[in-house]
Amino acid sequence: MHEGRTYIVTGAASGIGAQTAKVLKAQGARVIGVDRNEAADVDQFFKADLSDPASIDGLIAALPDGVNGLANIAGVPPTAPAAVVMRVNLYGLQRLTYGLIPKLADGASIVNLGSLAGFGWPNSVAQSKAALALTLEDDVDGFCDAQGLNDDDTGRNYFLSKEALIIWTMQNRWTWRDRAITMNCVSPGPVDTPILSDFVQTLGERAEEDMKVMDRPGTPQDVAPVVSFALSEHAKWFRGANLTVDGGMSSHILSNIHQF
Repeated sequence: MHEGRTYIVTGAASGIGAQTAKVLKAQGARVIGVDRNEAADVDQFFKADLSDPASIDGLIAALPDGVNGLANIAGVPPTAPAAVVMRVNLYGLQRLTYGLIPKLADGASIVNLGSLAGFGWPNSVAQSKAALALTLEDDVDGFCDAQGLNDDDTGRNYFLSKEALIIWTMQNRWTWRDRAITMNCVSPGPVDTPILSDFVQTLGERAEEDMKVMDRPGTPQDVAPVVSFALSEHAKWFRGANLTVDGGMSSHILSNIHQF
């Protein structure tokens, strides 16, 4: 499905990123991995800190031209400091993406890893707009203070980062259509990765209730093929879409909201 194509996968050292790299390679792609830690199952690796503007800019300069797609999978959990969560999950992702647009091939695909945590974006549009008004070089710590994110222990930092990411994806549904470059989201539910315990620790009873409703947590093997599809030529009429791969959890939430 991906023969002769090259993709950049961030967060390639573990979890969904590592499995996505593995799936893409099995489907014929050349994979460039990006992470803070060394990644296996990639053809070329670049170490980078996606919370640091200089590191991101150095990465952009080093990456090759003519890449067919970017999978923005790197992220940090809600147990990290709020500003770090916002920098990595939103602002660093944006800086990398914007910087790579000139290097992407015409017809390239951009896939952002959202989350079921972003499901509530319609109820937080004002806060998401405020978040999206900033960049990585702005006062992210001050924003987190003003929004009460530094004193919040409910995971709001993570939820906001994913809500804003889903909105940003929709906003860019046609931004680069003169070059046929698409952008979409893939939003998993709870996935059994090294950071699942961080979510359980932060969300407590909410996470436990979710697990009771689901037959099982997802796995990277459930999510990676969906990312691969979203990167492929088969998904070119998806524009600004949010593909949910959550074991039915978003449908369950909607059914409860609307009393289906």
